[in-house]
Amino acid sequence: MKSLYKIFFSITILSTILLVYVIYQDKIFKTKPLSNTIQKKLIQKEYHLKELTYQKYKIRVDIPIIITDTMNNNLFGLATYNNGDIKIYLNRNRFQESSEYMIDYVLPHEYAHALMFIFNKFTEQNGGHTKLWQKICLDLDGKKCDRFVKNNDILMGKLNFLY
Repeated sequence: MKSLYKIFFSITILSTILLVYVIYQDKIFKTKPLSNTIQKKLIQKEYHLKELTYQKYKIRVDIPIIITDTMNNNLFGLATYNNGDIKIYLNRNRFQESSEYMIDYVLPHEYAHALMFIFNKFTEQNGGHTKLWQKICLDLDGKKCDRFVKNNDILMGKLNFLY
């Protein structure tokens, strides 16, 4: 019985230490800016996307990329259009899970949406994930550009962030 108690006690202590460590790491991430490595990768990816946009579409774009911690955690990113002003928002909290996913998957995905706005091809009816969007996403070296969803599924989930 004593050995079972020792095992249980050891597991409890280790679990508590692990929990404190995870909470500490989460607190550090939330209070510090994104690491220099992540910021550098973001800048490189943005440059690459601008170059691909010029190569494929012969236009120069400068779309602000804003890292925010105010987005709902079920959102990874969002491209917005307001009176000709286009911005891309990326959910800062999601970088903690996988910065590579945010940079290699989400950023090209949202950049493709931004280009749809520039080309005046985004409408309520197409929901933003059309064949044209898919082509643009692939042209930008996007990954997982085969996602087709209903417009309301996208917009309704993002309304809390926008307003």
